[in-house]
Amino acid sequence: MLFGRAKRNPITIADKGVKTWKYATCGYCSTGCALEIGLDAAGRPVSTRGVADAPVNRGKACIKGLFEHEVFTSSGRGTRPLSRASRHAPFAPVSWDEALDTMAERIKAIQAAHGRDAFAVVSTGQLLTEEFYTLGKLVRGVIGTNAYDGNTTLCMASAVSGYKRSFGSDGPPGAYADFDHTDCLLAFGSNLPEQHPIIYWRLAEAREQRRFPVIVVDPRVTMFAQMADLHLPIRPGTDLALLNALAHVILDEGLEDRDYIDAHTRMDNDFHKVLDEHAPDKAARVCGIDADTIRHVARTYAKAGAAMTIWTMGINQSTHGSDGVAAINNLNLLTGNVGKPGGGPLSITGQCNAMGTREWSSCSGLPGYRQLEDAADRTEIARFWGVDADFFPQSRGPTQTDIFPAIETGAIRGLWLVATNPMTSMANTERVRRALSSLDFLVVQDAYADVETVDFAHLYLPAALWGEKTGVFTNTERRVNLVEKITEPPGEARPDHEIFSALAQRWEQGRKMRFPKETAEVFDEMRTLSRGRLLDISGMTHERLRAARGLQWPCPEGAERGAPRLYADGHFAHEDGKARLLALPFDDNNERPDADYPFWLNSGRLVEHFHTRTKTGKLGNLNKFSPQPFMEINPDAARALGIGNMDYVRLVSRRGEAVVMAQLTARVPQDMVFIPFHFHDCVNRLTLGLLDPHSRQPAFKQCAVRVERVDQAEAARMEANARAF
Repeated sequence: MLFGRAKRNPITIADKGVKTWKYATCGYCSTGCALEIGLDAAGRPVSTRGVADAPVNRGKACIKGLFEHEVFTSSGRGTRPLSRASRHAPFAPVSWDEALDTMAERIKAIQAAHGRDAFAVVSTGQLLTEEFYTLGKLVRGVIGTNAYDGNTTLCMASAVSGYKRSFGSDGPPGAYADFDHTDCLLAFGSNLPEQHPIIYWRLAEAREQRRFPVIVVDPRVTMFAQMADLHLPIRPGTDLALLNALAHVILDEGLEDRDYIDAHTRMDNDFHKVLDEHAPDKAARVCGIDADTIRHVARTYAKAGAAMTIWTMGINQSTHGSDGVAAINNLNLLTGNVGKPGGGPLSITGQCNAMGTREWSSCSGLPGYRQLEDAADRTEIARFWGVDADFFPQSRGPTQTDIFPAIETGAIRGLWLVATNPMTSMANTERVRRALSSLDFLVVQDAYADVETVDFAHLYLPAALWGEKTGVFTNTERRVNLVEKITEPPGEARPDHEIFSALAQRWEQGRKMRFPKETAEVFDEMRTLSRGRLLDISGMTHERLRAARGLQWPCPEGAERGAPRLYADGHFAHEDGKARLLALPFDDNNERPDADYPFWLNSGRLVEHFHTRTKTGKLGNLNKFSPQPFMEINPDAARALGIGNMDYVRLVSRRGEAVVMAQLTARVPQDMVFIPFHFHDCVNRLTLGLLDPHSRQPAFKQCAVRVERVDQAEAARMEANARAF
């Protein structure tokens, strides 16, 4: 096929020889794009395209999605279980029975010697939802450890905590369709064009039809900030002060929806007192945004007929991320912008199925947003699974960020990592390295045998990738969509739910319980457990999801389609049915730049890569655009340090150091540097990772570093060696 002038450098698109197309949902970010994977005559995946009638992406796909078929032939895939007696011995291939027998024996031995919670499980946001449910059944109902969490603690825990505190339950209230109805969009710490390009395209398309103001709050001049009507370059870590100031203006100037507040909310006694402490003139000194701008933004937002707020990691990954989310919810409640078209808070999730683990994995509770603290919930699930209710703990256990310190103290002796790579994703890499090195037993279950954590493992289990199994994902707007099996996993690699079910049979309790072989049967269990609950999916089946290109929950049995928004009736999940307007004092407890470490370190995503680059770092069409770590630094700051564009430099924090290439740009202020977080040998060597007290999510976005010149030839050799490795 040719495009352009026939006789003058035409663009040629190669014929991939596609014979059939198979339906799937993208396995990268949380947007939830419906894709079709093209197979050639030999059944090999050779192409990817967006699904034209899909309600999310409407035929579009970003650069990662367009090349997603290449993951099936990417390097480093695990094909056989591997075992070794110690992490210093070589791995040897073993059968699945040997591997799972060894795993069960070691878990039982650790628990017998040190207690049930001495063995921990850390999962992911990238399994199928049916697999999350199966893992939760195994961990809660069979293994019995309360040291169980998902790596979504690193990205979405503050959103979960904020929703629960404000509304009584997790669950993003809004939808992408709200872009088509909103009169004002306020975005915090979100760079949509690079993080979630298709969501940004939905927003841009809506603005072409109907102009409305977009206000972006971000310390860096991101792509989104450049495209906004107003950019607020906030001082890192001070979002809560700004949010309180906006709420103060709304109430001080009588811009609130008093009828909505009186009917649907309950206000903390000291709510007004806390807001008075953040009047615009006071907040301006903290957050770096002048008082008149704060008043202008508050008026623009509050006077809009419908206003919505979105955010990603810029809010969540903070020492007060949960408070920041609750403060965003406060704005929406004060103005009556919850549950109506064009209004409401919408957290933009990071991983393709972080919502699935929040809903069904039982990490923080029990399936279907049930709570371990609720005796009725424990009894209901125990009866459904065939477990003694007393076997369940009566409160949730440690989060991922508490599990690693517990390894350091010896309270946790064994760990099972499922499709997560803390050597890249966790703050303070050296501390994580020491913790993993001290374990009596580490199991790594991953599609890739060359993931960094395998270096510390005693047992490696090869798992199937997205598209090598069938099941569902839930996206940012609560839309459940189907992933169909495209091709077989390599060698002896197995789908995760098969691994979980087979391991369960190594316990007497597991043999008594039902672990279905097919994910469609697992989904039927989930449907049953969802009936009458906020996240009701009883009206969904795999077949119906395929036909509808995904459905949003709640979607009860008999419903024609799912509900686009939550809380449209003004009834919330707290016992009294009312949302909470929370008083949220700001405690500025971040590490701050000083004479020894004069720069803020900021981090974020690149459009070409996904998370720890386990997948995208192996794909030529993605990796060639961003093959190595770099640092954005302001030209004036670079000049003062004698640093030129493309020079190698050393970044140093109180925790470690990393060598990166300097990119001079005015996108960052003079007292800040920015690094992509995708590179394992870079950003998290430096980060501090102080924890939010409510969500236990780390503050990846705020710490202090210094920049040093290095020998250029030596740095280039080091970089070449690292890339070759």
